[in-house]
Amino acid sequence: MPYLLAFAAGAMLYVVIEELFPETAEGKHSNLGTIGFALGFALMMVLDVVMG
Repeated sequence: MPYLLAFAAGAMLYVVIEELFPETAEGKHSNLGTIGFALGFALMMVLDVVMG
């Protein structure tokens, strides 16, 4: 169950980022903005655990 919830949360984040920032989905490298957000979010979570 936790894996399914994590997958659902990731899918929701992907959809929200694609809809909130439509300019990231334009052009030749359309997934670069979404991947950048995902890496930044993961880095933020890691730093929160390490420094908290």
